[in-house]
Amino acid sequence: MKLAMTTQAPRTGSSKTITFEVQKSHTITFTHEVEISVLSTPSLIWFLEQAALQFLEPWLDDKSLSVGTHVDVEHLAPTPIGAIVNCTARLIYQDGPVYRFSVEAHAGQEKIAKGLHSRRIIKASQLIKRLQAP
Repeated sequence: MKLAMTTQAPRTGSSKTITFEVQKSHTITFTHEVEISVLSTPSLIWFLEQAALQFLEPWLDDKSLSVGTHVDVEHLAPTPIGAIVNCTARLIYQDGPVYRFSVEAHAGQEKIAKGLHSRRIIKASQLIKRLQAP
């Protein structure tokens, strides 16, 4: 059961960072003169979304969840298997149930992605009802 940890809304400028190690399952592989495996853009976006999702979790009650509604990410640099990546979601805008984040990912000192991600807080029952509709 999720309980809202605070009744005060998240503050603009606050952020959440998550860290992961690039695994083979996170990569796309190219074969040219040699086989090259690097962090795929869809995997990178998934981790950036997770940072925003985890940012919002303390403000969700047991009947709510946050869903992604928009992603605009520029993947800036290749990242090999074994690299440690930090993904940060910083709240830049909030209007009612809509939250917009500036997102960035770094591998060491190198920025490997930047962009925007939006999420909306909804009642879980709304999603269930919509998915059950014919």
